[in-house]
Amino acid sequence: MALPVTFVAGDVLEAAQLNSNFTYLEGAGGLSLISSTTIGSAVSSVTVSSAFSATYDNYFITVGGGVSSALSVLRLQLGATTTGYYGGAVNVSFSGTVTGSGDNNAAQFSYIGWANTDAMAAHIFVNSPNIAIKTSVWAGPYVAGSQASTYQGMVANSTQYTAFTISPNTGTLTGGTICVYGFAKS
Repeated sequence: MALPVTFVAGDVLEAAQLNSNFTYLEGAGGLSLISSTTIGSAVSSVTVSSAFSATYDNYFITVGGGVSSALSVLRLQLGATTTGYYGGAVNVSFSGTVTGSGDNNAAQFSYIGWANTDAMAAHIFVNSPNIAIKTSVWAGPYVAGSQASTYQGMVANSTQYTAFTISPNTGTLTGGTICVYGFAKS
């Protein structure tokens, strides 16, 4: 699609023309940064408030740039919900052995990323967290220790969430950033 107004070198740009183009771009789809949260020092969890709203149906969360005090998997809790999380991780060792890990009515999504003393990473797609239907997630791929993993899950309720918490299964997190992006509806 072409922009409403096309500019060429030497044009004098008027506010109305620029606003017309920016309005067009806002509705053109893509990701919009909603928040960027800095992880503190030696914290056992990080809560991101006002992450989800009716503005977007689906979200992408990234975690990176920090470290953990020990090799750990990262967990995701939606709002204050501490039950009804279901999902599974598929793990492939570097030698090719396939294993799995699961959540069966767990207190959170347990395998959405990883952290170690030299790095931390998570890439999480969250579908419909602020809509009154079941919320689902897909995370990965990520590498933890000597294996690569992906995770899919859903929470068995119709709660409309606005916040989430990231935590390691062991140890603490230091530094790095949690970024939340919304997928444009059009």
